[in-house]
Amino acid sequence: MKAEKGKLYRAVTISVAKRKGQNASAVAREVLAKVNALKGSLIPAGVELTVTRNSGETAKEKSDELLKHLFIATVFVSILIAIFLGLRASLIVFTAIPVTLALTLFVYYFFGYTLNRITLFALIFCIGILVDDPIVGVENIVRHFRLPENRGRPIIDVIAGAVKEVGSPLILATFTVIAAILPMAFVRGLMGPYMRPIPVGASVAMLLSMVVAFVVTPWTAYHILPRGGSEREGAGRGDVFTRWYRLIMDKMIHSARLRWTFIGATLLLLLVMVSFFWFKIVKVKMLPFDNKSEFQVIVDMPEGTTLEKTAQVAQELGQYLSTVPEATDYQTYVGMASPFNFNGLVRHYFLRKGANVADIQVNLLPKEERDAQSHDIARRVRPILTEIARRHGAKIKVAEVPPGPPVLQTLVAEIYGPGLFAISCG
Repeated sequence: MKAEKGKLYRAVTISVAKRKGQNASAVAREVLAKVNALKGSLIPAGVELTVTRNSGETAKEKSDELLKHLFIATVFVSILIAIFLGLRASLIVFTAIPVTLALTLFVYYFFGYTLNRITLFALIFCIGILVDDPIVGVENIVRHFRLPENRGRPIIDVIAGAVKEVGSPLILATFTVIAAILPMAFVRGLMGPYMRPIPVGASVAMLLSMVVAFVVTPWTAYHILPRGGSEREGAGRGDVFTRWYRLIMDKMIHSARLRWTFIGATLLLLLVMVSFFWFKIVKVKMLPFDNKSEFQVIVDMPEGTTLEKTAQVAQELGQYLSTVPEATDYQTYVGMASPFNFNGLVRHYFLRKGANVADIQVNLLPKEERDAQSHDIARRVRPILTEIARRHGAKIKVAEVPPGPPVLQTLVAEIYGPGLFAISCG
């Protein structure tokens, strides 16, 4: 059954899955175009069609959002460099970022990774660290340009000396960051392959950023930075921040009272932050809630319940769901499971069958058109749905779409015993 705009319809659900390696957005777009072309010919005029789940649209929405954040992160990093080192130096870093990201995507291709939410998140995650090497290289080149003893020297010699001076620290810092990130790639279980593109992508990006810092950055500096240090772009702003920093540090170094006050305040702040976890001010969980446009209601009636009774209870639950302002429509599957989804695949909802089971798929307004998060909506409807189910002796679960790899439940107890062969031989 399908309910939309207060009306119930008998419905047939057709689920289309893409082949491995295909673009989900392109497949969804082509399927919808084909369906629209069949209207009025193969599909009669009186048949209403509704898209109840579009993973291709979700994938496109997530990728577009992550690409936007990737661009924002790149722009803000470049602005910070422009403030401290000048516009030309920021252009060098701005050039190094897309070069590093493009090379990382090239490596992704050979590893067999597709461009998805996890791989894009890995790129955003490493934006802040992959610019470290180019920034150090550019900053030292700019510093050498401003040294009086380098005036009149060949520009290539100045750049080579500046890069050589910071070469060893750059290599050591790069491999230190990789050593901290890469162990995440060896996590086992379902979370391992799901999260592996993050440490792999970040580690590859760091290695490539080091290569860019030694190859691309000096070449770009040779062509962009002012020759001979005659132009002191950004020097004034950098000198102001340097004077402030030296003033503060000079007072701390020469005043034991200020020094111990600073250390004590830092330790106190650290203890306060740690206490947030102890007093549960900050909730601890694997992944944050995601604002999805759907959730499921899993209905379990007592054993022996007739199909008609299960359908009646599911319809009563659906009548309440139709009053939820954020809900656009819902589909009820009685005696069988709803079409495959990531959550149901791991929790084995697709195996549910029998007269005493039902599944309600609830679709919400797009997140841009509602104020409440999907998690808050699910929490709001759960007590009322539970009360309706209790009156009929049923049990319900409100299953949200997980932000990452789904799990069986929040807490799972596995009971082991001797095998059948051991029992029979005992």
